[in-house]
Amino acid sequence: MKFHQLKYLCEVARRGLNVTAASERLHTSQSGVSRQIQLLEEELGVEVFVRNGKRLVGVTESGQLILEIAKRILHDTENLRMVGREFSTESRGSLTIATTHSQARYTLPRVIPAFMQKYPNVRLRLHQGSPSHVVELVASGQANLGIATEWIAENKELLSLPCMEWQHLVITAVGHPLTRTSPLRLDMLSCYPLITYDRGFAGRAKIDLAFQENGLTPNIVLEAIDADVIKTYVELGLGVGIVAEIAYDPIRDKGVEAISTGGLFGMHTTRVGIKKGSHPARYVIDFIELLAPKQSRADIETRLL
Repeated sequence: MKFHQLKYLCEVARRGLNVTAASERLHTSQSGVSRQIQLLEEELGVEVFVRNGKRLVGVTESGQLILEIAKRILHDTENLRMVGREFSTESRGSLTIATTHSQARYTLPRVIPAFMQKYPNVRLRLHQGSPSHVVELVASGQANLGIATEWIAENKELLSLPCMEWQHLVITAVGHPLTRTSPLRLDMLSCYPLITYDRGFAGRAKIDLAFQENGLTPNIVLEAIDADVIKTYVELGLGVGIVAEIAYDPIRDKGVEAISTGGLFGMHTTRVGIKKGSHPARYVIDFIELLAPKQSRADIETRLL
């Protein structure tokens, strides 16, 4: 049994039994991946995957157990490397963060400068993507931390820690009629073309739910993953925007006006996720503490076990 065979096995499972996709990720040939898995199955005396011809179509009962053990072995091996790196170079290394555009643009700028000042020899990498992609990168070990509002708390492989609570704001072109009306109501918003986040981003599900529960159908004319895009088109007068409150700066955003939603779309929690069972370097925990000051190092390390 070889380490790379376990790696191939887990990558094929992670890629939905797509050997081609797994081989591309592993930078090796498809035939090489298939052959190594077959050699492993021969050594173990059981089949891990169900086959239809040459195609993998499922995982056997014994294969489920083998995959779980293989994942633990790979994970523990990475932990051993992390322990070595932490104690040999406690202030050197790399930190990979998977996050959404909104968090990268509006939340992290208040944290990263302080972190880089404390750890100038740590190389920082940011990967932007959808909340589901953020979770996938952390769960697969491709990122140390994931930061998003959606999905993180739902994944059982991740320890989810709250960072901050926020709600939505409505933004309009300067002088829009809604700016002279208080308090804001959902039926008022439903009278105007709306510009807001794409589904799956920045609390969009709660926006849809609020209208639905009140028997209203919003006229959403434009969806985006980027609050700056939303603000641009609101300023052009193409609609009324709904954005996360962290995305609005009254000094910078002079072309639009903000209106409090008064909790019409509920409260939201930005979370940081880290893989359970991991042994992160000291600077990873320090980053979490900067991002979520209410979280203590001792508590984080205890909950990771």
